[in-house]
Amino acid sequence: MNDIRRTILWAVFGFSLVMLWDQWQIHNGNKPTFFPSAVKPAEQTSAPAATPDAVTPPAALSSHAMPTTAPTAPASSPRERIDVATDVLKITFDTEGGNVVGAELLKHGDAHHSGHNVKLLDDSKERVYLAQSGLISSVPNALLPNHKTPMHFSGAKALNDGEDSLLVKFESDPVGDVKLVKTYSFKRGSYAVGVEHLIRNNSAASINPQLYVQLVRDGNKLEGESAFYSTFTGPAVYTSQKKFQKVEFADIEKSKADFEKQSTQGYVAMVQHYFASAWLLDDGQQRDIFARKIDQNLYSAGMVAPLPAIAAGSQLSQSTRLFIGPQEEKTLEAIYPGLELVKDYGWLTILSKPLFWLLYELNKIIANWGWSIVALVVVLKAAFYWLNAQAYRSMGKMKAINPKIMEMRERLKDNPQQMQMEMMKMYREEKVNPLGGCLPIAVQIPFFIALYWVLLSSVEMRNAPWIGWVHDLAAPDPWFILPLLMTATSMLQTWLNPTPPDPIQAKMMWFMPLAFSVMFFFFPAGLVLYWLSNNILSIAQQWMINKQLGLN
Repeated sequence: MNDIRRTILWAVFGFSLVMLWDQWQIHNGNKPTFFPSAVKPAEQTSAPAATPDAVTPPAALSSHAMPTTAPTAPASSPRERIDVATDVLKITFDTEGGNVVGAELLKHGDAHHSGHNVKLLDDSKERVYLAQSGLISSVPNALLPNHKTPMHFSGAKALNDGEDSLLVKFESDPVGDVKLVKTYSFKRGSYAVGVEHLIRNNSAASINPQLYVQLVRDGNKLEGESAFYSTFTGPAVYTSQKKFQKVEFADIEKSKADFEKQSTQGYVAMVQHYFASAWLLDDGQQRDIFARKIDQNLYSAGMVAPLPAIAAGSQLSQSTRLFIGPQEEKTLEAIYPGLELVKDYGWLTILSKPLFWLLYELNKIIANWGWSIVALVVVLKAAFYWLNAQAYRSMGKMKAINPKIMEMRERLKDNPQQMQMEMMKMYREEKVNPLGGCLPIAVQIPFFIALYWVLLSSVEMRNAPWIGWVHDLAAPDPWFILPLLMTATSMLQTWLNPTPPDPIQAKMMWFMPLAFSVMFFFFPAGLVLYWLSNNILSIAQQWMINKQLGLN
């Protein structure tokens, strides 16, 4: 039995070293040794500064490619960048196409640049991340207004005090006797922007256009990305049939991206740690979904929606929505059911969502995310009190008979078969289950992993203070006090546990807490607080049970 336990421990330890090495390779800009799917195809250090001329949709979407050219802007209407601000967003528009080429989140400070806000969408030498839309003609080689068409701006540039909404318009010059008017509607306190596409057919014939919306982003790594834990960055698709589907940049690169290509519901998003953008069409609107590489290090994801025929001299309006903002779960749920899934909990979503709900409700009462984390750990420890008690009693009994086992191993070290028989006999006589301390704890592991992802993914932790020196639960402890306490409590837990009879195994049991503690110096303070709280409560319960068994 000890051989089995030793094998399991060595396997866990070996896998941990593999994970650490793999993340170290990624951190140093090398290809991962063991998990290549985790690497994003971001070979170049900077993104191209210019938007691509066109995006070609799959053949299944349209028999005609998106246009690669646009009418030249009149001399009286030079290309401009226009800033529009609300109380939560500062959006930069380009009069070429009326596209969103910049988005600053005014309520979220940049963790890597003090005094600056998070800039999510951008069009610069360092980052390309854009929201575009336009029309595709059903007639071969015919152009309609698209994301490269010059447009004229009208409307206010700021949401003034006392106002709850703001409208801005971009109207194209006629292209093939067709005009496109984009109207962006902003609401106070909202990250969801209404985008109406009004199509005016001034030609002498009926037209059958298609509307496309897309998010364009480079594949570069996020600034300050941790080497010790990874979060998803890239496109995501949500449909009613297959639900939330992440699309890796690497799969797009290899033309192996697997997601639902047609639907009448859902959205297309671009996701990164804490923040996201998404295009949403009305439910019931047929749409074809695409994701593809469009340049050396540039990718697009979007939807193409066929529109009803527009008779000569008539017009048609198609409403869409564009979300640009933080992954605040309650806000996302209110915008569109399923949009909250851009907050990526991984395969433990079924556990993570109720845990976040409980954390959110606790914070309503406590009004401090740090103490809410501690309170949630207390609730979980209370829920699993009986299981933990069984485990600690089993470990306490193992610690009590450990001197006998050590003596027997020394006495029978030259007769392994006899040693195993004597050991099993002793377990039966003392009514000790060697795995009794492992199984109850194993049941709880999924819950604590789920809570780990809740704390890692929740934008609510950004810039959230706890006490004293901890001013941001999403950033590492600046004084390393929590990681040091975490290391000390881990070592104390090891001391309270029974010492393995095998000397090598015993040394490894002391070494593993030290090895794992290294990572906690780089983890967000909220995560370290969660593990530290769990350790302290575990130590208290284990000490009480050891005292009841007369082991203290």
